[in-house]
Amino acid sequence: MLELRPVCENCNKKLPNESNDARICTFECTFCKDCVENILHNVCPNCGGGFEKRPSRPRLLLEEFPMKPEPLHKIVDLEIFEELLMKNKVVPPNER
Repeated sequence: MLELRPVCENCNKKLPNESNDARICTFECTFCKDCVENILHNVCPNCGGGFEKRPSRPRLLLEEFPMKPEPLHKIVDLEIFEELLMKNKVVPPNER
């Protein structure tokens, strides 16, 4: 089952279940659309993969399967991320 994380890991923007701005990688790292497009350039700083729009959970199931209560917030260290970004930025996610 998908772990719904409540905030962008980088900027701490709230990303509720119904958010159209939530993006995830295959490891469920969660970032907002703005960070993915303008800072990360579709490269996950944790695994190097790409991002997709996070699906929302049907509201009827949120009580039984709620969002993760504690946020994961760790600002991306751009100096450390630079090497991974340069290596993957021009390579399509499905070819990394």
